[in-house]
Amino acid sequence: MTEHPEPSSTTEPSSTTDDAPAAPRRRGRPSRKAASEGPDARTRILEAARTEFAERGYDKTSIRGIAKAAGVDAALVHHYFGTKDEVFAAAIEVTFEPALVIPTVLGGPPEGLGERLARFFLSVWEDPGTRTPLLAILRSAVTHEAAANVLRDFVLRRLLERIAAELDVPDPTFRAELAASHMLGIAMLRYVVRAEPLASADPEEIVAMVAPTLQRYLGES
Repeated sequence: MTEHPEPSSTTEPSSTTDDAPAAPRRRGRPSRKAASEGPDARTRILEAARTEFAERGYDKTSIRGIAKAAGVDAALVHHYFGTKDEVFAAAIEVTFEPALVIPTVLGGPPEGLGERLARFFLSVWEDPGTRTPLLAILRSAVTHEAAANVLRDFVLRRLLERIAAELDVPDPTFRAELAASHMLGIAMLRYVVRAEPLASADPEEIVAMVAPTLQRYLGES
């Protein structure tokens, strides 16, 4: 009599099981592979976000696009930053580097505050490394309400309030907003609209013309 092998107690998974789509991960929770990308993953995400926003604008930039450019899982972007608006805000913060503003602008005698602010602002815009993402931020804020809200929240809450807190003048927040409106207007005409002769003016000439006005906003009682 020929013996036949007994059937296995375990069954092979069917091809339909192999081909079934995996259950989606919960938003904001990175996969094991994504979480193991290393400490530089957040930095890569921010750099990718700056590039994507600069090249594509706010509307056409997506979390998936940022993740792909950074070489990480999209869930890792959500893990670090949450929403697209929060990634945009983080990109703004990296570009402005607000921690450097206080010692640069507020350090020194109060009578030179207007000149230091004008010089710092123009130095950021004149640097090609920061000008490109700043242009994208400014253009996005002009054309997209969500981007404008993010920029306004950042400028008012994280930057202007820090400067206003150091001013020894009446209505410091209002004065800081006036100074910001003056400088953003210059940025719009010089770097976005490129209106002449402002667009080709020497930065030192602009500083000399603008500093007294900023000083009046920020330093006079």
